Amino acid sequence: MSKPLEGIKIIDFTHVQAGPACTQLLAWYGADVIKVERPGAGDVTRSQLRDIPGVDALYFTMLNSNKRSLTLDTKTPEGKEILTKLIKESDVLVENFGPGALDRMGFTWEHIKELNPGMIVASVKGFSDGHHYEDLKVYENVAQCAGGAASTTGFDDGPPTVSAAALGDSNTGMHLAIGILTALRARDTTGKGQKVAVSMQDSVLNLCRVKLRDQQRLDRVGYLEEYPQYPHGTFSDVVPRGGNAGGGGQPGWVLKCKGWETDPNAYIYFTIQGHAWAPICRAIGKEEWIDDPAYTTAQARQDKIFDIFGTIEEWLKDKTKFEAVDILRKFDIPCAPVLTMKELANDPSLRASGTIVEVDHKERGTYLTVGSPIKFSDLKPEVKASPLLGEHTDEILESMGYSQQQIKDFHERRVV
Repeated sequence: MSKPLEGIKIIDFTHVQAGPACTQLLAWYGADVIKVERPGAGDVTRSQLRDIPGVDALYFTMLNSNKRSLTLDTKTPEGKEILTKLIKESDVLVENFGPGALDRMGFTWEHIKELNPGMIVASVKGFSDGHHYEDLKVYENVAQCAGGAASTTGFDDGPPTVSAAALGDSNTGMHLAIGILTALRARDTTGKGQKVAVSMQDSVLNLCRVKLRDQQRLDRVGYLEEYPQYPHGTFSDVVPRGGNAGGGGQPGWVLKCKGWETDPNAYIYFTIQGHAWAPICRAIGKEEWIDDPAYTTAQARQDKIFDIFGTIEEWLKDKTKFEAVDILRKFDIPCAPVLTMKELANDPSLRASGTIVEVDHKERGTYLTVGSPIKFSDLKPEVKASPLLGEHTDEILESMGYSQQQIKDFHERRVV
């Protein structure tokens, strides 16, 4: 079955996580992604956090599936010639170099447009062009701090906290993929390529829009009634850390279940939505709360919210997190077990849906990785193993018209 992005060729000059997450997504949906890497070295994540000596690390394999690897020294005249030909026959170039790196290679935007007027050049940046920090080197946690996530994460009596989710890296990659697809659609109409850029700070802030909402509410009224600091605590002039409170105005908290004394993840997340109040009362055996004026509205409950959570926790103490959720789901109460990576890795539903897949790798054998989080009615993306360093170099060069002798010479001179 053909895939929607078949026929789109992408030059992948990215490394580590943000860029590779973007291009991997496009490769899953049919794009021919050619990962350009330094001869003899490749993407730094090939060797970072290795669990098997001398074999590509999971860090690399889980971000570069379905791609082809071309080793190329773009500092050599021959390497520049190969890249020039590749640009002429490709649709997209994705990069996350430092500022000006492509220009120093001799491939300015103006030159790329001359070579291929339809080319889309997509860039991952730490900060947007013109930002006063645009020369600052940015990694995952730097982006989370600069984008507002860290200052609003954690508990009010503790320091700012970064998230384990890749809000700076993979999130930026997802935004860039959307930008690339938008530019491709625009090219269908105009025939012209364009530059697309996504900054890590901007991407994190985009996911923190509800906190920007809360800042404006706080500026206006001086408090945020759905935060645990209300009504007994105090507010400063900035959005505070809200612990495990829900960001959408529905009170929620992480509550202990049976076994929490020895299992650090024996918890559920429990949300008290207004329409679910009566079912909650019935589920935990507190029917008298249903019509009690002290509890009937969210506003009435707010000053007693942690007492309510305490009562629910008392109900939970003889139930595992899975038993509790199985009971609560029958009452249509929003909740979830706190699942570990081990539990997720072994979840049969995630395996069946293709969210987690097993992949065979030429050197490491079978490994687990994520599959497409997007599900289609007429497309089931196949996740293939990441390429070995330079695995497809000869194949790609042959397709570009180079002879076997030329390719041999390139290898001998370490051009590829």
